[in-house]
Amino acid sequence: MSASLSRPRVGVWLIGARGSVATTVVTGCAAITAGLHPPTGMVTETPAFTDSRLPALSDLVFGGHDTLDCPLPKRAETLTAGGVLPPGTATAVAAELAAADREIRPGGPAPGDTRSETELITAFADDIRDFVHRHTLERAVVVNVASTEPASQNPDSPLPASTLYALAALRAGCPYVNFTPSQGIHHPVAAREAERSGLPYAGRDGKTGQTLLRAVLGPMFAQRALTVRAWSGTNLLGGGDGAALADPAAAAAKNAGKERVLADTLGTVPEGEVHIDDVPALGDWKTAWDHIAFDGFLGTRMILQTIWQGCDSALAAPLVLDLARLTARAHETGRSGPLDALAFYFKDPVGEGPSGLSEQYEELVRFGRSLGHADGEGRAARPVGDTGETGEAL
Repeated sequence: MSASLSRPRVGVWLIGARGSVATTVVTGCAAITAGLHPPTGMVTETPAFTDSRLPALSDLVFGGHDTLDCPLPKRAETLTAGGVLPPGTATAVAAELAAADREIRPGGPAPGDTRSETELITAFADDIRDFVHRHTLERAVVVNVASTEPASQNPDSPLPASTLYALAALRAGCPYVNFTPSQGIHHPVAAREAERSGLPYAGRDGKTGQTLLRAVLGPMFAQRALTVRAWSGTNLLGGGDGAALADPAAAAAKNAGKERVLADTLGTVPEGEVHIDDVPALGDWKTAWDHIAFDGFLGTRMILQTIWQGCDSALAAPLVLDLARLTARAHETGRSGPLDALAFYFKDPVGEGPSGLSEQYEELVRFGRSLGHADGEGRAARPVGDTGETGEAL
């Protein structure tokens, strides 16, 4: 991205940098900056955040880690053919896609990789530091948009890749956002490091479709004193997410956030489950169906059904850009620890805060105002160094 030399630039380091969401993020940012498309879906581009002093979209520089080797321009072509990206957009921003692709480094651990966890964390952190140094960035935010990992129930299991990346972000002195249901910074090892680091972090699992509706409907039933007896749902999705969530352990990690929204907004967990079905033919598109059985006055039994059909990458990308900008500004103003006010964006948010979407939005707007009123404390990307404190926790 081009940027005025008088303005500091901010890095956005994407984990899963060649996936559908990341490709849509880079393409969308470039297209909006070039005036090709409006910033639809970006809350930070609404009037409520005009004075929040967030980094400009034109000042964002992209890089990341991935285990895939498909170049971003090629990936964007595939998304265009699938109807995710508008025709001609990827071609118009081909230079920006190529520039971001040059900043993607091999992730891991890959099959046959003999490096220890400490060595992997060090290598990933070095990649991020090098990115910040070469582009003379004021700071960088690490955002995990990779496929969902299976949930591990064994505390003695090796650290999941998402946690290795989270530890690398902390080692490199970067704020961290977990847009996935994977453990990441929630792993006990990473949670301890996050607390010691003094860095801000947010997550987890972006709220883009079915759970977004639940965060609206749950408070409605509670506020109208209607008794929800059962709430069942089905998700049909394809693409990489569908394949990943075909694993029951990964689906369980995904569903945990959906259940939390109902428990928090209703005060109880109604009967019913969420089923996730992999339908490869759907590609990046998904359909979510909910069946809600509830009781009204004098026990009258009623039903509400909802159907949500959308494109996962197009729903997620503007939220990722919002989160990168908000987290970067929070870091600049000296915030640390869990960013409770960003719960608006997540199914299973860190920290304390309201559960209903309306209340979460109000909290987000207040946070935006506070960012505008705060003086930046000049906190640049601050590597922890090679003292091994992150590695020693393994």
